[in-house]
Amino acid sequence: MMIYIPQKHIENLRELITPGKVVVIYGARRVGKTTLLKKYLEGEDVAKVLFVNGDDIVVRQYLESQSINKLQDFVGNHSILVVDEAQHIEKIGLNLKIIVDHMPHLKIIATGSSSFDLAKDVGEPLTGRKFVLTLFPLAQMEISKIEKRHETEANLESRLIYGSYPEIVTIRNNARREEYLREIISSYLFKDILELEGIRHSNKLVRLLQLLAFQIGSEVSITELGKQLGMSKNTVDRYLDLLEKVFVIYRHMGFSRNLRKEVTKNYRFYFFDNGIRNALIGNFNPLAIRNDIGELWENYLITERFKKQEYLRQATNTYFWRTYDRKEIDLVEEKKGKLSGYEIKWKNIPVKIPKDWQANYTGAGFEVIHRENYLEFIQ
Repeated sequence: MMIYIPQKHIENLRELITPGKVVVIYGARRVGKTTLLKKYLEGEDVAKVLFVNGDDIVVRQYLESQSINKLQDFVGNHSILVVDEAQHIEKIGLNLKIIVDHMPHLKIIATGSSSFDLAKDVGEPLTGRKFVLTLFPLAQMEISKIEKRHETEANLESRLIYGSYPEIVTIRNNARREEYLREIISSYLFKDILELEGIRHSNKLVRLLQLLAFQIGSEVSITELGKQLGMSKNTVDRYLDLLEKVFVIYRHMGFSRNLRKEVTKNYRFYFFDNGIRNALIGNFNPLAIRNDIGELWENYLITERFKKQEYLRQATNTYFWRTYDRKEIDLVEEKKGKLSGYEIKWKNIPVKIPKDWQANYTGAGFEVIHRENYLEFIQ
């Protein structure tokens, strides 16, 4: 099945790729990293491209060698080196630094389906020598390039239930979508954690994610999660960190400027894809018979907003805001010194600005995002 890759990603890749630099592409499995590379390479001379996979033991022997001669022999006369699944190669950053320093004419691209192993190996050795591009399940701002407004409205329920992995967007059969999402969970979702961190069983990871899936929009106590799972707080913390680094979930902390009644100790967790969230809890029911529309809507909008800011390279700090007397704002953004608060509602209903927010953050914005104005918020 053909995976849809936005033209903008290809254009961004072309802009970033320059001799003497390494472009590192991060992203969850199945979001289209390899397909993006192949689309980019369609315009290149095949004879000049060395495309290798970090799963290959022979490739690893060369790219883990730290030998200038072995690395030069490996690259040969190619002008583009592409290392797919680079997270499997130990000290890949150091070896790529050697290649960059001794073969400055070479264009280099490395992909990783997890950021934690690749980042720690690439970050320091390639300081000043790399560009980073992160891919997520398709953003609405990307899908809008191939959809008309009425089509987007018609597809909204599908996005809330099945998410927007590239293949999900092209599948037109709900039963096949469900099968595909279950396959991602069983075969891909935890693969990097299990392989690279030596965790033997994924049942605890699944249970942890299921607990988070039912707490979208609420503060999560890591101590309480540990009690429910029969695990220590430190182990839960470690698992959450790993799940973030393989692009399954991400967190928001509470916003505060030292008002004593503002909640800051706990986090709120969101999923990078609604479809993964629903597959984890086994619920693909239509919206008409669900009792979690608010959670689905909040996860979808906050994640789409996150993807938009990442792709537009908008430096934004994001939080939630809540007081102990239950006044709250779902999303707070801090950009260029300006605060903006957003309350997310499925229906267009009147919402009053919390008095404490208005009184203590003079000049901060406040807006309600609902079905009638959400596209302007995420596109």
